[in-house]
Amino acid sequence: MKRLFVNDFCVRFAPRFQILSSKVFLFFLVHRFFCVIQLYMSLIKRSCYLAIYVFMSIILTSCVDNYNKKEIYQSDLFTVLPDRILQGEYEAKALSNIEIISNYGSEVNSKLSPRINFKFSINGKDNELPSGSHHSLVVLPNDAEGKSTTVKFGRPYQDETGIPEGMFLAKNTKIHIKLDLRSVLDAFDKGGYYTNFNGLKIYKEDFDKVYIAGNVEPLVWDFDNLVNHPELEMKDPDGDGIYEITLNLNTREPKTDQNTWKLSEDVSKYPSYKSPYLMMDALYNLSLEELVKNVETDSTFRTGKEWDGVWTRDVSYSTILSLAILEPDVAKNSLLKKVKNQRIIQDTGTGGAYPISTDRVVWAIAAWEIYKVTGDESWLKEAYTIIKNTLEDDQLNIVDPLVGLMKGESSFLDWRQQTYPKWMQPIDIYESFALSTNVVHYQAQRVLAAMAQQLQDKQTAEQYTSFADSLKKNINKHFWLEKSGYYGQYIYGGVYKTLSERSDALGEALSVLFDVADEEQQANIITRTPVVNYGISCVYPQTTFIPAYHNNAIWPFVQSYWTMASAKVANEKATVASLAALMRPAALFLTNKENFRADNGDYARTQVNSDEMLWSLSGNLAVIYKVFFGMQFDTEGIHFKPHVPKVLRGERKLENFKYRNALLDITISGHGNAITSISVDGNEQEEAYIPGNIEGKHQVLIVLSDNQLPEGNVNLVPNSFAIDMPALRYENGKLKWRIVEGAKNYKVLKNGAATTLVENFEVDILQNEFAEYQVIAIDSSGTESFASRPYTILSPGLQQLIELEDFVKPSTKKLSGYSGKGFVETSVSVNDSIVIPVNIQDEGLYAIDFRYANGNGPVNTENKCAIRSLEWNDRLLGSVVFPQRGKDEWSDWGYTNKIITTLEKGEHQIKLLLRRPVNDNMNGTVNQALLDHIRILKIK
Repeated sequence: MKRLFVNDFCVRFAPRFQILSSKVFLFFLVHRFFCVIQLYMSLIKRSCYLAIYVFMSIILTSCVDNYNKKEIYQSDLFTVLPDRILQGEYEAKALSNIEIISNYGSEVNSKLSPRINFKFSINGKDNELPSGSHHSLVVLPNDAEGKSTTVKFGRPYQDETGIPEGMFLAKNTKIHIKLDLRSVLDAFDKGGYYTNFNGLKIYKEDFDKVYIAGNVEPLVWDFDNLVNHPELEMKDPDGDGIYEITLNLNTREPKTDQNTWKLSEDVSKYPSYKSPYLMMDALYNLSLEELVKNVETDSTFRTGKEWDGVWTRDVSYSTILSLAILEPDVAKNSLLKKVKNQRIIQDTGTGGAYPISTDRVVWAIAAWEIYKVTGDESWLKEAYTIIKNTLEDDQLNIVDPLVGLMKGESSFLDWRQQTYPKWMQPIDIYESFALSTNVVHYQAQRVLAAMAQQLQDKQTAEQYTSFADSLKKNINKHFWLEKSGYYGQYIYGGVYKTLSERSDALGEALSVLFDVADEEQQANIITRTPVVNYGISCVYPQTTFIPAYHNNAIWPFVQSYWTMASAKVANEKATVASLAALMRPAALFLTNKENFRADNGDYARTQVNSDEMLWSLSGNLAVIYKVFFGMQFDTEGIHFKPHVPKVLRGERKLENFKYRNALLDITISGHGNAITSISVDGNEQEEAYIPGNIEGKHQVLIVLSDNQLPEGNVNLVPNSFAIDMPALRYENGKLKWRIVEGAKNYKVLKNGAATTLVENFEVDILQNEFAEYQVIAIDSSGTESFASRPYTILSPGLQQLIELEDFVKPSTKKLSGYSGKGFVETSVSVNDSIVIPVNIQDEGLYAIDFRYANGNGPVNTENKCAIRSLEWNDRLLGSVVFPQRGKDEWSDWGYTNKIITTLEKGEHQIKLLLRRPVNDNMNGTVNQALLDHIRILKIK
């Protein structure tokens, strides 16, 4: 620069110097000299500015880099930073708010044990060996081209081959398994049935297919769904009783080193979000994109990438979280798709679904959320009728008048062997009381009362307010664990029941959010409920021998409800930990997974999983709206009750937020949960509230007070597994059981209450009474197993059996296993009302049930559970439920639920009838069962 200036000066001015006088020349020279000096000073000044700019840029870049290195959350296993997630060798990094890169890859298939555990299954049921017992085959790399073995049904086979340390199952390992089933087939030929390890009879006419289940893909431990895995069916090609199968194991491709998500869908119709935390911003946009992908062409939601169609509970929980805000019309369409005969549809599930599964009323809470967001009066009226019909049916079908609780399966935990003892059949689940389901019913009753109030239906409002108040009281009476500081999982057993003291994460969270728990209880729940390193597991502790899905698993949508509950009670430590547990999997996996394992945080080797899961993405969006901005909708507007942990302080902007007839740009700054000021278009507001009648475009500014929130606490525990439960048998006046591995002692229950603690394996019992015994195994840490199947002691004179074919024309079906001379059919067209005379010898408390068969569907799915009403001398006693017991297994007999009532001495009339629409199941057409006999037990 200097050389160029001097050359230019000489060329331009030297000729002129020659014609000027010396004086003039001298003056000119002095003048130019000062000009040059000035120019040099200017250049020096600019250089200083440039140096300062470069220096400040370095400082600012360093500050930003240091800021991005500031930990939001750190545990022993993973760290959350503003722009990245670190977990061991893995890293997910947000390059911008629309792009994330991750090098995560599941290593599970590269480190599989060479020991293959497996069992056999007749008709897709777990009916070969007791719980905890299985066959095993060791396949080392030098055997990878094919190892074969033959195993006899019902006799555990253990391969004793040693496994060198650090050796894993080779890729594309082949095995050939032969099953010797001749002992079963011989029993069919000799007596017409085979009796398995626990006394269950499998009848020849019910025998259909043989499957193999196990621990390495393509094997699965999901017995109930083996019928959906034709590749796991074993064949007997030559009819010699030896069934065979060849399997190719460990076929998955190894992980890739780098994966990228980059926004590819148009999400401009949704609110935009910006904060100082780049990863959160990117995950927000990732979730919006996956929301777009989940909207079908008919304007309903699919459930996830691998789950098409609308599912009642999935779309309802998702709507409550954030879909009522983002897509209210699509949410309405989806909810209406789950309505039949002006009643909410319970999805297919355990025993043929409703009324085994009874959480369909979460639909009501979702419908109310839509109304609060939109103010749509026509939607209110339409939803009100549907909800009222549904809840009225539930009052007759699932309310237990003795304890004042709602019967049925835990909400969303609808895979019975995942979270229930193996002995519990669908009818046992119907007779149980689950925390989460009761909390959902409580809130649904409150919703119906609020809707009735809105529609001026005073009588219904008062009625369901009373129902809800009573249910809340009974939930706290029967579920609260004072010593633990949270609610128990469910109440289960026989006539007499006991409370499972395991935690149910969704039930605990909802009890806080719906105010079933009081303020002190709410704080205790968040502080004391067990949480593992990767988040809050669905249940705790886990169940041994059960693969990961609901058991040993974390579901992001449940984590989202837990996050909102933690923020509600202002537990900052729990809130931050829960937010981190949401961010980690979404960032590393680059999608909103359905679930992941609680023991290692990995998505692989859960029984079922899906990307782009609707309720998972809804939860990630919900924490922005309902935690950081604290949006709470009511019928008249939006309240703001933000919760911003100090470690996440800063300015957040939510722009183009559509609320009814308004478009809002909302800015919130600071941290804490106390608001210093709120203004709308520069005008200070007296309260943090936006009225529902606001219209047009508006600027909302919220300033938090930076108040210091209580740090709170988290009950972080190792991911532990409860030991197996005992199996009881009776011998010579004693109740005995086998040794349970890991058990220190055993708790003996009589009629649902603990009576003694023993270290041996037997107890003396009385025989001249009605009594139910159960035993719980306890390990050295004090963790309890599930209670065993109830063992019933019954004096002969306390039982009365009435053969129905003596009073009603018997069925002509050719079956086995029934008592008496035959059995009776009941369906929508045959014997929809059956009247039987009964003589009661002594007044007392009785239990009434029916022995039945229902082969209309498998144990785990479909919708053909039969329902009837039971009347005694024209007095309604309750509903009798006949769950499915196996597809086409009409010789598989079992008992219905027991109806407990006081009976007077003398002649009476009992009536079993189909009362429509109250007793309509979800199928509507097939509502059928075969009835063997009535059993009447005197229990007191």
